[in-house]
Amino acid sequence: MLSLTVKARIGKKRVLVIPKAIAESLSLDEGSIVRITAAGDRIIIEPLRDAVWLSLHGEKIARITLKELEEESFERQRKYLKE
Repeated sequence: MLSLTVKARIGKKRVLVIPKAIAESLSLDEGSIVRITAAGDRIIIEPLRDAVWLSLHGEKIARITLKELEEESFERQRKYLKE
């Protein structure tokens, strides 16, 4: 895993701008959601990925055909409509 460290300044209203190099390396764009954690004297900022991002960029753990996906979708819709 590549490590990248840059300095940033806290602005008005405690706004922190994530430097371009960091944002690009983590695929962060305007509207991205992050989790911010205070741990002792450290701040940890972690990207939270949604299902669409994961499907496009995430690690692939299984293969599924479009037909299988559609069948699963129809099955779940039928189940949802019965409830």
